[in-house]
Amino acid sequence: MKYAIIEISGKQILVEEGKHYVTNRLPYKEGSSLLMHRILLCNDNGKRFFGYPYLENGENIEIKATVLEHLRGPKVTLLKMKPKKKTRWRKGHRQSQTRFMIDQILTKTN
Repeated sequence: MKYAIIEISGKQILVEEGKHYVTNRLPYKEGSSLLMHRILLCNDNGKRFFGYPYLENGENIEIKATVLEHLRGPKVTLLKMKPKKKTRWRKGHRQSQTRFMIDQILTKTN
């Protein structure tokens, strides 16, 4: 089983081939492909590669992904109230997010 742990948008995500994931908005257009650079760990059927903290480009590991869509997360409502002062404060927020799919985890071993 191939899987990897990557860091993207300030979060660490365990990813597998053929699955899609949602993270904070990425500056790529829908349908464009991207190459993951911040790889912390990679497992290729029991053969593990560890980074300190990231795997270098010389490790011969590539993770290719495709941006599927940009979407908005669920609404988060903030509410503050000061009792006996008749002060109420309400604010809502929806985070912009990106859904991407891991196409390939490629390990080139000699």
